[in-house]
Amino acid sequence: MIGRLVGTIAEKSPPQLLVDVGGVGYEVDVPMSSFYNLPGLGEKVTLLTHFVVREDAQVLFGFLTHGERATFRLLVKISGVGPRTALSILSGLSVDELAQAVAMQESGRLIKVPGIGKKTAERLLLELKGKLGDVVAAPASVASTAQADILQALVALGYSDREAAATLKTLPADVEVSAGIKLALRALAK
Repeated sequence: MIGRLVGTIAEKSPPQLLVDVGGVGYEVDVPMSSFYNLPGLGEKVTLLTHFVVREDAQVLFGFLTHGERATFRLLVKISGVGPRTALSILSGLSVDELAQAVAMQESGRLIKVPGIGKKTAERLLLELKGKLGDVVAAPASVASTAQADILQALVALGYSDREAAATLKTLPADVEVSAGIKLALRALAK
């Protein structure tokens, strides 16, 4: 029904914002990934939206990218995943990170998202397998098994997925696991 909003940001209070469109203020819930990339108060914004009508409420969800909205729509189709849970998933993981977790069948990355338990994470991996490739233009992929092992080792050592993935990009493509872990740890120690 409402597919896009173009207006001025009147208020911001995570994860909700108020967008003034021609004198009408729309309350829009956005994932934190979009929230952090929004312009300042009083500036123009364009949001792609998803409108949810329930018996007790009508809620508008907004996204800065087509990929986020398409992923949100895939998530809400999964049994047991409502709009709030989908918003939480997109706040905890970028679309690329979610695609990578699904491609590598890493339920551990999904369990880190508040509100996602082991069963829900496994259901998400099963339901999303093969579907996110259409959504993500260039899905984040790990080039080799060695790089996947290095990434998992860094996450197991307590580094965030983003830190580990960013460090992995700085390593040579043909690096072996043990040498790659050493190089990554040196880079992260700086």
